[in-house]
Amino acid sequence: MKRIGFSGLRRVAIVLLYLVIGAPLAHSQQATGAGTDPGAKNGNAPAPSAAANSTTIPTTETSSATQQANAATAQRPTLDQFSWLEGRWHGEWGSRIAELTWLEPKAGEMAGLLRLIEGQKTLVLELFSIVEKPDGIELFLRHLTPELLPWEKSDATTLNLEGVDATKATFMNPVNGEPKRLIFTRVDADTYVQRSEIEPAEGEPQAIEITFHRQKPPAAVANAGSAAHRKKP
Repeated sequence: MKRIGFSGLRRVAIVLLYLVIGAPLAHSQQATGAGTDPGAKNGNAPAPSAAANSTTIPTTETSSATQQANAATAQRPTLDQFSWLEGRWHGEWGSRIAELTWLEPKAGEMAGLLRLIEGQKTLVLELFSIVEKPDGIELFLRHLTPELLPWEKSDATTLNLEGVDATKATFMNPVNGEPKRLIFTRVDADTYVQRSEIEPAEGEPQAIEITFHRQKPPAAVANAGSAAHRKKP
């Protein structure tokens, strides 16, 4: 047998290396090139696909859902619907006098303070807060003694707005019945009725209604009196 020199062995090794690595790689490149866009072979960018040029058109269902969401947002109650409460009010509950003051809606909240008096004694102070939140409007109330000691031993009572229109607003307590409902009924620009429906855990249900009349500022009353006096002959 003829011996193969070093150079011959080197050529054999190169051939074997090509068979193991080079041939499969070349086959892979050919297969890949067969599926490549002709423009890419010439150095050009591949043509954009039809999907890339398509424009998404909203369906009827999407448009309807958007319209419903916009309508719900437009009908959502707002704190401004209670702006008519702003001012000082006076009411009577039997022999008791109720003095109530509401501040203007501001920064998502509207505060009110009621003082209930009988004779020369303050029976209770009642603090209200109507708060506008992303998921609705809530009313918080707390009863206090003249020394500002709270009647409620837990958190303030919370009532959720159940419904509101131009003449009536109803708040409902989902936890207990003290009170169960608080209803504001607007009679006219200067009169409204506040009804508190109480459903205690023990005892008979009861309802407290107080008719409040708007109190004009002292300056307005004085000016009205001066005008009337000037009209006299």
